[in-house]
Formats: sequence, C-alpha cells, structure tokens
Amino acid sequence: MTRLDDAPPSDYRILVPRDWFRVDLTKERWRSQLKTFVDKQCAGSHTSAEASRRVWVTLRNTAEHGLSRGAIEFFLRTEAPGGATAPASLLVSWPPVPRGMAPTPEEFAEAMAERAGPEADVEVVSLPVGRAVRVRTVSSLDYYVRMPGDVGYLHLAFSIPLSGTDGPMGDLCNAIAHSLRWI
Repeated sequence: MTRLDDAPPSDYRILVPRDWFRVDLTKERWRSQLKTFVDKQCAGSHTSAEASRRVWVTLRNTAEHGLSRGAIEFFLRTEAPGGATAPASLLVSWPPVPRGMAPTPEEFAEAMAERAGPEADVEVVSLPVGRAVRVRTVSSLDYYVRMPGDVGYLHLAFSIPLSGTDGPMGDLCNAIAHSLRWI
C-alpha cells in the first residue's frame, strides 16, 4: 500500500504578493502577457523605446530559456524604477524526472556546489513541505524542493538584481519559498 507521503503531488500552491505580475507559461498567450507587463512598466515613465525593447527581449529570453527547462510560471515584481528591470522575479519550474531518478538532497547540493562555484552558498534546508537545496548568490536565490513520490525537484528561481539577497527583498523571497504547499 502506498503512503500518502509517497504519492506525487498533482499541483502546488505558493503565496506570492498581489503586486507581482503572473505570467502563465503553460498557455500559448504567455508572450502577450509578458508584453503587457513591459508596456505597463514603461508607460508614463521616461523609458526610451530602446530600453523598453531591451527589457522585453531580456524577459522573453528568460521565459524561453525557462520553458526549455520545464518552467510553468513567471512572476515579476512591479514598480521597477525607471522601467529598466524588474526589481525581483520568480521563475517556477517543474522539470520532468523519471520516478526514482532524482538524487538525494545531499547529492544534489554537492553537484550544485560544484556547478555554482565558490561565490555561491549551497546548503540543504528544511521547508514545511520537505527538504530542499538552497543556492544563494549576491543577486539570486534558488530553491530546489524535493517532491513527494521521488519524482524530482520543483525549482523556485528568484532573481533580485537591484537589492540583492541580503535585506527585505531576500527575506520576502525566502518567505515565498516557505509558503510552498503540495496539493
């Protein structure tokens, strides 16, 4: 008999502040959603058309790269100063992994430490939903959350280019990761 803890989740729930703009990458209309975000951010500001285009291209490329790695949602914090860049973002990915093929959190942390290099802080942490590997740099915070049923890791990739991971925005991103629940 399979224990409930061993069953893979059908979905997840995560609390993200209401002022963060959500782009559903599972829908074909994600590009228009992203364009709406850029247009709103640049409207009324003194942002040049070239700067607006650069923001659009950067966010589109981030979404496309994420999609190639199983991304399903992209959250962007609004209120970007001057529309130059989003002050924070969250890319949620659920890459497919054959059941039983995911490494343990310790093995995964070791591999991530080698890949991330000495400037990254890599550790295994406990979240309310289980164990996770946290990779922290000056401007990014990644949580690889082990999923029940041994089906891999849900990846929460936070980018905090303006304020960095030390301070209130980093604390908010940690709180968002801790709000994760399996459904």
